[in-house]
Amino acid sequence: MEAIAELLARAGVDGRRPRAVLAALGDGRWWTLADLVRETATSRRTVEALLREVDLRRSGDRFRLAEPLPGLTRHEAAPADPVAHLLPGHAALVARMDELIAKAPRGRHTLDHVAATAETVVRRALLLDARFWLEGARLLCVGDHDLTSLAVAALRPDLEVTVADIDERILAYIDEQAGALGLPVRTRWADLRLGLPASTRSWADLAITDPPYTPEGVGLFVARAAEGLRDRDQGRILLAYGAGERTPALALKVQQALSQLNLLSEAIYPDFNRYLGAEAIGSAADLYILRPTTKTWPAVAARVDGLSAAIYTQGPQSIESAAPAAAPVSVPGQAPEVLVGDWPRELLPKVPRARLTTWLAKPYASDPGEVAMAVPAGLEAALPRLLLATRARRVQVTLAAPPAEPLAEALSAVYELTVEGRTVRAVRLPLPGTGEELVLRRILDNAHGKVVNTWREALIKARGDLTKKQARAIIAAVAPWADDVTVLELPAHRLRELGGLGGPGDLGGAVARSLTAPAPA
Repeated sequence: MEAIAELLARAGVDGRRPRAVLAALGDGRWWTLADLVRETATSRRTVEALLREVDLRRSGDRFRLAEPLPGLTRHEAAPADPVAHLLPGHAALVARMDELIAKAPRGRHTLDHVAATAETVVRRALLLDARFWLEGARLLCVGDHDLTSLAVAALRPDLEVTVADIDERILAYIDEQAGALGLPVRTRWADLRLGLPASTRSWADLAITDPPYTPEGVGLFVARAAEGLRDRDQGRILLAYGAGERTPALALKVQQALSQLNLLSEAIYPDFNRYLGAEAIGSAADLYILRPTTKTWPAVAARVDGLSAAIYTQGPQSIESAAPAAAPVSVPGQAPEVLVGDWPRELLPKVPRARLTTWLAKPYASDPGEVAMAVPAGLEAALPRLLLATRARRVQVTLAAPPAEPLAEALSAVYELTVEGRTVRAVRLPLPGTGEELVLRRILDNAHGKVVNTWREALIKARGDLTKKQARAIIAAVAPWADDVTVLELPAHRLRELGGLGGPGDLGGAVARSLTAPAPA
């Protein structure tokens, strides 16, 4: 008891957390360490310190107090949950989300993935519905490993929802489940370090994000969320972020990053988000409601202009990892007409240069024949899009390390590829003569343009019997996901479906089906 009393005294006014742990241990229930951390929103380190000082009864990996501690009772006067009273009326949605989360692709630690609980994503949806007028509104999920998009769309199917994420598996899973449930959710591929997808810029009324919990990660994801808002006066950003009770200095750095974006914190709900993991921070995170000000937009532009690839807490892209490999000091073969990426200044000083972000954002002003591209560590997943954004005859790409995965199948319709160590050489293939291959190639060659527009013109030319309205109707029937999107933001499973390379619902490829579909009246 003396050791426990000392721990409680050391906690001071924050002693409600350790007392909640001890009260839970003594309420007769059996606990695992993970469940106890999540239930009390107390860091694993604090919980373990308490467990070392009490007499426990154990059953496998579960435990509880052998004898209740005198003077400790469960305190229910925790910080108010703004939607707790609404949750019992949505038990069916919680059960459905629990099933969807259990079946979702496993999180990738290199992307700081930790799944939120089903109750958490439903409570996020309930808070959005209770706090904001959602009729006719749009929600942008800036990253969505938690599947918040599905919970919100299920609660409010009249709300338009778009997900921007780097994880191809998550995008495919969300598309699959949204299609099966008839939910209005669309997906876009995005590496936020290289920009927000074109179709999501200035698109949303609300944005929600649960980013990597570093100052760099929070600053980037929130800045991109701000770029996605179309309503600069009334738009809001919901941010999930937690640091645990033992690391206030880290939380301060994150709040300073938010302050640099000149965002108003309208509300902070403590421990609103609970997770199936993240025990170092108590398996919990606060929920911020942020409102942009007139000073936010120049701050956002400055913030995203100076970001590095290292934004995560672990893995090769973490802020603690070694610096990315430097670009090569020479370019073998013919001299390139454009250098894309971060190249040494002394290398070919008279050759025009372009940033990777600019290369993806808009077509290059001319049509260079030779391009050399340097892709730093952490941005390898963007290589297929970087190549599709290039209209050169020959491209040489230098990576920080040899590619760990095969390059996207969609590139085989555009390039002949060879890989030698960390160098990828791409030679543009001649245009096919006619048919599906030519229409597909026209679409992929105009990677910055809207898919539906390029597809429509190529389809009209290939068939010769369609008006613009008829061609657009056919495309809407065979590929409803193709509207208002560019090739560069299509998820990989949609690119595969476009060309009949094994995407969901593939019946020979959407392009092939558009060539044989009957002309609408």
